[in-house]
Amino acid sequence: MIPVFDGHNDFLLRLLLDPARREEIFLTGEGIGHLDLPRMQQAGFAGGFFAVYLPSPHDDDGPDFMAMMAHPPFALPLPDPIPFPAAIGPAMQAVGHLYWMERAAKGALKIVRSADDLDACIATGTIAAILHFEGAEAIDESLDSLHLFHAAGLRSLGPVWSRPTLFGHGVPFAFPSSPDTGPGLTEAGQRLVRECNALKIMLDLSHLNEKGFDDVARLSDAPLVATHSNAHALTPSSRNLTDRQLAMIRESKGMVGLNFSTSFLRADGQQNAATGWDPVLRHMDHLLEQLGEDHLGFGSDYDGCTTPEVIGDVLGLPRLLEALAAHGYDRPLLQKLAHRNWQAVLRRTWGGAA
Repeated sequence: MIPVFDGHNDFLLRLLLDPARREEIFLTGEGIGHLDLPRMQQAGFAGGFFAVYLPSPHDDDGPDFMAMMAHPPFALPLPDPIPFPAAIGPAMQAVGHLYWMERAAKGALKIVRSADDLDACIATGTIAAILHFEGAEAIDESLDSLHLFHAAGLRSLGPVWSRPTLFGHGVPFAFPSSPDTGPGLTEAGQRLVRECNALKIMLDLSHLNEKGFDDVARLSDAPLVATHSNAHALTPSSRNLTDRQLAMIRESKGMVGLNFSTSFLRADGQQNAATGWDPVLRHMDHLLEQLGEDHLGFGSDYDGCTTPEVIGDVLGLPRLLEALAAHGYDRPLLQKLAHRNWQAVLRRTWGGAA
């Protein structure tokens, strides 16, 4: 079994929303959602970016976005920004849940802080967890909390999750739509990019709009990475990357993780689990053509999206590799896509011996 390292999951949100049941959710394998420890171990899940995502305070009072995305076209309104004082507490709780997971797993999961840590985990079969912020609401304008969270293990950060922050503007969930949906990084966002470069925190571009993407490309000295995005040429969602953006990622020796969300895979933009292998294979082929075989991997968005029923939860990762092999991808390429490309781009980003 080829181990699979994954560019993005929202598992911590499940613990944040139901902390009293976290042992059942993580340890016993209740079979709900996409991830838990028993299924990760069974699937050969090598690890991934565990996202700290903060739900908007009034999510339950608003429209049913998931239902609206089932019937394109759609253009969903963005939630209001979350101010730093309201964000810092839940973010710290989510980070605490990841630390609890490391302890509760009794050696089966480790929070990694370096490329050497990641390589060692994959070599030994230990699940490698990277602390990632999906949206920088918990970072204050002075960036003091960035240093605090870096000391706690933060190694990857997206300046926005769609809704605006102090630092920039995300794309709304819209289909069909260009990713060119608004202004770029703020002055504070430009300082955030430079400080993340200095701290060797990877910058995730998956939710940034096109002008923000271009700003990061202009300012950053690190590889350009979109942890969970697909090809706009095939699915014209605002969340997907144009061929121009893909070329910039390739030229920076960066990385894209294929998002399993059907909304970003299907040509019709539907959120619909009744989706087979064809759109997955078409996006993989197009991304390979645009990026080359050294700059593509997986970014499932597990526990944050509707996946094709042929993939389903984490137990579908071996089926995905089998489908790609049947499609003509050889074993060396599968190993790159499954984990080696992520290992290489993180070493280029974080530093360390080659």
